[in-house]
Amino acid sequence: MENLEQGLDRNSFSVGTLDDDDRRRCWRTSTHEDRLAALEFLRQVMYGYDPAADRIQRVLETAELGGR
Repeated sequence: MENLEQGLDRNSFSVGTLDDDDRRRCWRTSTHEDRLAALEFLRQVMYGYDPAADRIQRVLETAELGGR
């Protein structure tokens, strides 16, 4: 615990608020590409990302039709 306190600069500490107005302003000023990148990041965090399985596997099934 002492090692952590030695590296902590207690003179440069600030507290800020993040209310809804700040969030809306941030998202409204960001580009569409930034919004989509943030959405993709959240999707990868939530569902995981595997570069080997980045494509959806195609499956084709055939069915025999009965004669009339």
